[in-house]
Amino acid sequence: MNLSLPLDDEKVARLRSGDYLLLSGTIYSARDAAHQRIIAALDRKDPLPFPLSGAVIYYMGPSPAPPGRAIGSAGPTTSGRLDAFTPRLLAAGLRGMIGKGHRNKEVREAIQKYKAVYFATLGGAGALLSRCVKKADLIAYEDLGAEAVLKLEVENFPVWVVNDIYGGDLYAEGKKIYALG
Repeated sequence: MNLSLPLDDEKVARLRSGDYLLLSGTIYSARDAAHQRIIAALDRKDPLPFPLSGAVIYYMGPSPAPPGRAIGSAGPTTSGRLDAFTPRLLAAGLRGMIGKGHRNKEVREAIQKYKAVYFATLGGAGALLSRCVKKADLIAYEDLGAEAVLKLEVENFPVWVVNDIYGGDLYAEGKKIYALG
């Protein structure tokens, strides 16, 4: 299924864990150091590098763009590293996250409470994923290098819904399929 970004209540309500989607629109890259600065800006009530309302953050640190390309390798990083920051960002309007791996209980509960969604994409396929990035602009925290915030325009970016607003968890559901007993 194709899904245009940004996200809103109606779009998020249609998503279920296990859904395979192709995202098109704007996403923002942000990792650990950028999350720390965004939280600090929220604490100070300072302007943020991008509007959180309806936004999707991709947990990704890109490599330099080769000639003729918008970005270099663009694979996901482990999402659990950002769990400490996520509930606060969801409360402030963030609607989606893209990464790889499990989320903790607090994040899963916040996804339900704030009506958001967690997507996973293909770990180890950064070179292929980069082909879905049509434009990449550095918008904040240039001093962080690969952890700076980028505004990415994506087309047909492949993801699976892992955690939805109904409590669905693709990883837990997948384990049950293969459980002995």
